[in-house]
Amino acid sequence: MDWPAPEEFVHGDPLPPPTAWERPGLVMFFNLECPGCVSRGIPFLKRLHAEFGDRVNLLALHTSRGHRLLPREDVEPTLVKFARDYARLPFPVALDLSGDLARSWETEGTPHWLAFAPGGELLRSVYGSQENAQTRLQYLLEEVVGGE
Repeated sequence: MDWPAPEEFVHGDPLPPPTAWERPGLVMFFNLECPGCVSRGIPFLKRLHAEFGDRVNLLALHTSRGHRLLPREDVEPTLVKFARDYARLPFPVALDLSGDLARSWETEGTPHWLAFAPGGELLRSVYGSQENAQTRLQYLLEEVVGGE
């Protein structure tokens, strides 16, 4: 399974691959140059964290796929400042500088969401940040988290 190496996590603690997860989770491929990611995707992920807390794994994965390919020194400081100071993200953020991870997961662009069951089964792959995409993901998480 393609997954960011520990050194690619630039904010928060590294998250193991979904195959090691004991709870469901959601990965959002995003880019800071993607308006829908910043205005809708990130706030949605923060809302999910507020609602589900430690009952789900959440990861924001910054990818160059579909965007400018920039060197790490141009991406990482801005991303860390965004995650730590501006958005105050309560979940880990990792880098996909080359876009290879996004390609291996066959994402369609940004934001693109991957929902996983505990143990790593891919439950849903959803492109976009509009309300209908968010609603589908929210219902799916409520279903897999259940009445815990």
